[in-house]
Amino acid sequence: MTAAVFFGCAFIAFGPALALYIFTIVTEPLRIIFLIIGAFFWLVSLLFSSLIWFTTATLIGNKDEPREKYLLIFGVLISVLIQEMFRFAYYKLLKKASEGLKTINPYEKAPSMRLLAYVSGLGFGIMSGVFSFVNTLSDSLGPGTVGIHGDPPQFFLYSAFMTLVITLLHVFWGIVFFDGCEKKKWYTLLVVLLSHLLVSALTLISPHYGLNLVLAYIIMVLMGVWAFFVSGGSCRSLKLCLLCQDKDFLLFNQRAR
Repeated sequence: MTAAVFFGCAFIAFGPALALYIFTIVTEPLRIIFLIIGAFFWLVSLLFSSLIWFTTATLIGNKDEPREKYLLIFGVLISVLIQEMFRFAYYKLLKKASEGLKTINPYEKAPSMRLLAYVSGLGFGIMSGVFSFVNTLSDSLGPGTVGIHGDPPQFFLYSAFMTLVITLLHVFWGIVFFDGCEKKKWYTLLVVLLSHLLVSALTLISPHYGLNLVLAYIIMVLMGVWAFFVSGGSCRSLKLCLLCQDKDFLLFNQRAR
């Protein structure tokens, strides 16, 4: 039973990201490189967040329960802020790299920022999902029984679906964030930051797993629709894609800006 839970939750959490990687990334070496760099940027943001949290926890010292709760909230807030700062830094790096490629070889078609936004967002999402879920996933192999002391018995399943939401949201946040930077719509960056904070705050309401998931999936759908339209999608192109009649849909034939 533990093996079934392990593999089931693993495929729920990482199956869609693995499918996106196989069908849209693995065939292009340059996309793989940008994906790895995006994952590295998320790792560095985690390092900075951890250092700030550890320093603050050391300075506070006294570990009473209310103080630990506020320290956890502070850690979530700082982590989200630093992640979005590193997303912006990665956008700047990609922008400079794209301009440099055009200068070196003006006849070479550079990857579009829309495509780079998708790849970097997937890198952020995969690394975020791995770090947030891998320890929980390893515990699902046992020993022990979830819920034996009155805790929710569907904890592993909830964690898997929440990891899936966070992974896909990073993809959508990346697309919307880069589009806002390209068009200098700075309110878009604020919306991404606030929605990221909201989804992260939902994970702190631990007893209400069902409510958390519903709200998180609503935010994911809204951000997904937004990302779809800013990346060049339309109702017509969606219809053609679903009917398998669109031969150059979004990712595979992006025009360089």
